[in-house]
Amino acid sequence: MTLKKSAGPTDARTATPAVRIADVAVRFRTKKKDVTALRDVSLDIGAGEFTALVGPSGCGKSTLLKLVAGLLRPSAGDVLLNGERVAGPRRDIGYVFQRAALLDWRSARRNILLQAEMRGLPAEWARARADELIRMTGLGGFEDAYPHELSSGMQQRVALCRALLHEPPVLLMDEPFGALDALTREQLNVELNRIWRETGTTVLLVTHSIPEAVYLADRVVVMSPRPGTVTEVIEVGLPPDRGYAQTLASTGFREATGRIRELLGAASAHD
Repeated sequence: MTLKKSAGPTDARTATPAVRIADVAVRFRTKKKDVTALRDVSLDIGAGEFTALVGPSGCGKSTLLKLVAGLLRPSAGDVLLNGERVAGPRRDIGYVFQRAALLDWRSARRNILLQAEMRGLPAEWARARADELIRMTGLGGFEDAYPHELSSGMQQRVALCRALLHEPPVLLMDEPFGALDALTREQLNVELNRIWRETGTTVLLVTHSIPEAVYLADRVVVMSPRPGTVTEVIEVGLPPDRGYAQTLASTGFREATGRIRELLGAASAHD
């Protein structure tokens, strides 16, 4: 494993990165003052790469996801998806939030298929795709259950299926497992790693859990306190197929988590 300083958007993983964030800043005005949420953020994410964002609360991690999704426009700089400038809400991304936000009156399968209805996808194809995802995420036997009949972990699996239904090239995940108990979170980490390997989707994950970030990601982007910028990018260097216990016991895992804690500890002290 190597620990690598961020070099900005010069990474040559692919000729055209799946996501390019170039010199981005976000500023807004409150009733009392002007606030800079992000400053001079540059990052390239290659196609099929799993990238995690970690940093202090309020450093702009979720704001970055909104920029990539086109839900927010930068005050300066550019965000590109597959070489195309993001100028508004994108239909070629999937988004998973901390809360599953399922519709109580729809079954698990019909919550997943809501994505198809909103996008006008062919019904027969969507049903087959939903069934494939239900099998992939271990929801078989619960497809006709309603949200109140599902555990929190199962609800998040449904939300993940919904986000993946239209086969988005980029999946954005904002603290998707933050509200779950530790055991369920570990189980879903393992599931997410497997799904990522099977689908080849580019993933950008926001998390406050350093072990989760290192277990799941190819690279971990460490951000500074507000105004958020990239402090360092850690190349994790673990194999894609990661047994959970073996990975957490590995030297590479310990080195990466230790370096990130060092960086965030220094940031807290500076803050």
